[in-house]
Amino acid sequence: MLSRRGCVGTAALAVGALAGIVWLLGGWYGSGPLKKDATFLVPSGATLPTVAARLQEKGLIGSATGFTLRARVFGGGGAIKAGEFAIPAHASAARVLAIITSDDMVQRFVTIPEGMPSIMVYDRLEANKQLTGNLAVPEEGSVLPDTYLIDKGETRESVLRRMQAGMARTVEELWAKRGANLVVKTPEQAVILASIVEKETGKPSERAMVAGLYSNRLRTGMLLQADPTIIYPITRGKPLGRRIKQSEIQAVNDYNTYTRVGLPLHPITNPGRASIEAVLHPAATKALYMVADGTGGHVFADTLAEHNRNVAKWFAIRRARGDM
Repeated sequence: MLSRRGCVGTAALAVGALAGIVWLLGGWYGSGPLKKDATFLVPSGATLPTVAARLQEKGLIGSATGFTLRARVFGGGGAIKAGEFAIPAHASAARVLAIITSDDMVQRFVTIPEGMPSIMVYDRLEANKQLTGNLAVPEEGSVLPDTYLIDKGETRESVLRRMQAGMARTVEELWAKRGANLVVKTPEQAVILASIVEKETGKPSERAMVAGLYSNRLRTGMLLQADPTIIYPITRGKPLGRRIKQSEIQAVNDYNTYTRVGLPLHPITNPGRASIEAVLHPAATKALYMVADGTGGHVFADTLAEHNRNVAKWFAIRRARGDM
């Protein structure tokens, strides 16, 4: 038999649990803080916490933390969609989540990230069910990586034409502002070299340095020896998923810069604006060599002896990681 104190404690727990449930339900289904109808943009690749933070910032919900918690408890499991959504005044958190996981968009977007090869641009456009019509794989290096507004029912070909027009305008604009004494002599060469820079480094701060290094190699007639140029004719730019074979390093084709002096015949991906700018304004450097530094970047060297020491350090890092 429970004591008076035990009964009081049990009752307190029950009241507390009930209050918690009321708090959860009220914050989920109750009227939201938005005072008038608004639109809300969900960027491509956004996660629930980042969207919740933006919703709070825009005044559509009261608490990002509370929204995230309740969405995980009460949400229907639908994926957040990229696009612009109409949010009515005083929409509850439940209603907001239902809207941004629906297909009821004001505007729809497709995003082409920097360095996405044309075969994957083709795959992305083909997979978009909002678009219609057939599409050929676009010419490599002809698509400007960006986020594009699309209309439901628009043809894939019309979207691709806008992407290619964007690249043409960007190259024309940047070429007109190019630096002096460049190793690339045409806009086409600039895009080819930029495609290598795009694939060789994931660090924005390194782009100009990588461009300077490859510019030095081109001037002196050295082989570029860029690994992504080996991979491109094998996968058309998709990830190789394994180590490069010795036979592939020695292959002679229009792309392999281990056996071909100068630039590849064509681009190996669709470079972004920043990589094109880097090629047209490369870093003033004497560097001829680079090797990964273990952090996603590279260590640069002017001489082969210095480079060999850097390579030895990189191998030591890989052995310590168990990669070798």
